[in-house]
Amino acid sequence: MSRRFVIEAVMIAIYGQLLLPKRPVEYRIPYTTVMELYDMKDSPDPVMPEQDDDAHVKLKIGEMIAFFEDPFNKKKLERALIAPWRESPPLPINENVTFVVVNTSENMQFGEVFDPIETEVILLAQRIDSPVLTDQIEFQDKVVQNGISVQLFDIDDFEFAIEDVAETTEG
Repeated sequence: MSRRFVIEAVMIAIYGQLLLPKRPVEYRIPYTTVMELYDMKDSPDPVMPEQDDDAHVKLKIGEMIAFFEDPFNKKKLERALIAPWRESPPLPINENVTFVVVNTSENMQFGEVFDPIETEVILLAQRIDSPVLTDQIEFQDKVVQNGISVQLFDIDDFEFAIEDVAETTEG
């Protein structure tokens, strides 16, 4: 059985180990975060603090954009864009990783506490009852401080997250 996580597209570009899990993983990705990749790739602002790391991540962002623009994958993505909360068919990456892009819809449910992308991540996680993988400490703090009912895992705890999700879904 595949472990399912909600994640922003850029996190996958930054953390290559997310593409090499020991168990099958399905990443649910809000479509707005896929579109955000274009802004990040072309922005003069660094994604990473170190110049070499930034160049590497921007290269990986370009590879992800190319993956999503592949005609076969683009056609699958377009199916998700027909209606709010519609999901793309699975986009296999390798034998253990699959992407599903979701046409999320931000609705200001949390006011101005969370930005639109954070809101979409939370709403998607709640909607599909799946944990969020993130490296954003401030986001994690805001979720906890505001009592938002969503499970969070820091990307540094990825291997633990896979095991924890496996135990809670199989047990």
